[in-house]
Amino acid sequence: MNIVIVGTQWGDEGKGKVIDILSEKVDYIVRYQGGSNAGHTVVAEGKEYIFHLIPSGILHKGKVCCIGNGVVIDPSMLIKEIKGLSSAGINISGRLKISPLAHVILPYHKILDELREGKRANKIGTTKRGIGPCYSDKINRCGIRMIDLLSPSVFKGKLKDNLKEKNEIFKKVYGHAGFVFSDIYKEYLNYGRFLRSYLFNVTYLLNKAIDDKKDILFEGAQGTFLDIDFGTYPFVTSSSATSGGACTGTGISPVKIDKIIGVAKAYSTRVGEGPFPTEFDDAFAQFMRNKGHEFGATTGRPRRCGWFDSVMVREAILLNGISQLAIMKMDILDGLKNIKMCTGYRYKGKIFRQLPYDAQVLSGARPVYQNMPGWSQNTSRVRRYKDLPVNAKSYLSRLEDSLKVRISMISVGSSRKDTIFI
Repeated sequence: MNIVIVGTQWGDEGKGKVIDILSEKVDYIVRYQGGSNAGHTVVAEGKEYIFHLIPSGILHKGKVCCIGNGVVIDPSMLIKEIKGLSSAGINISGRLKISPLAHVILPYHKILDELREGKRANKIGTTKRGIGPCYSDKINRCGIRMIDLLSPSVFKGKLKDNLKEKNEIFKKVYGHAGFVFSDIYKEYLNYGRFLRSYLFNVTYLLNKAIDDKKDILFEGAQGTFLDIDFGTYPFVTSSSATSGGACTGTGISPVKIDKIIGVAKAYSTRVGEGPFPTEFDDAFAQFMRNKGHEFGATTGRPRRCGWFDSVMVREAILLNGISQLAIMKMDILDGLKNIKMCTGYRYKGKIFRQLPYDAQVLSGARPVYQNMPGWSQNTSRVRRYKDLPVNAKSYLSRLEDSLKVRISMISVGSSRKDTIFI
């Protein structure tokens, strides 16, 4: 079976844990979009691992992990992750495959990311990892791909062309000194030598695996509302973070995808700027942030927190074709007297039950809430659905009714065992 895992909010939903659990039952785990701006946190055998590029399924022995063509790769960070796994005693020999068609993040991408953000009146909240500028070069047809690092002459020509144009922009627009060709050239050729053995025709590998009846898990990064097309534009990432990205980011036909599982937090969070209709007031946000350890795995930035938004998640279910939902961090709601769920938006006297893509409406909308009683019991040690507090089960039932999708997994803690399967 070929399964896509996708976030239904603004990322940080807990996909890393879901992917880690499901990885045990598949043969291949594939990352299909995004870059080192993503952070998947997994707690395994009491140790915390944070992955930015390598699929988190690498922690399971014998599993083959792939980085698809839709990912943009920072070679220095990728090598750091590879060496980190080796230091932790995790053997990845023959288990990590990287598409030679994936584009490469270069030093000028990172600096441009930072300089552009500095000039904006309306900040995007970028991670400044060079993701957007790298995807821009890909679309502008001047990008450098992983395979180019293996050919000194090809890499030299492309890098010289890029620096000829980019150094002019850096100097005249941003007052930056620009970049020295020889420094980047030598550094990235060395990266190419290190990573050469990992490059592989991932598209062929995965299609053959499907023909051989192997099981594949496609690992999404970020979330639906950071998608470049369907997210809260312009406060989005630069790739297709919806399930469709799994096909364009790997070379797998849509007809070969069997199931799409959505992941949602039991409340809402987002990092960076942009509209957030259900956002808590400052005091309660601080309380929930500390309770849920809501700080970005990639940047460490504090996440904004709010109530569950069923309008958004319903839209995500529609866009992605989600048939099952995993609800994460249910235990963080323990002890709250009252819990709210957004069922619509009110703007200028009009009620919206479907997501309005108008940025002005989203920014000015006030949520319409359904209030529900909370529960005082600790759910972190519950392992069966029937043993959850009555009000917790009522909350989950209300989510299912509102979203019209089945909840198949509930997380009540950070480790693998802290999970309820339905």
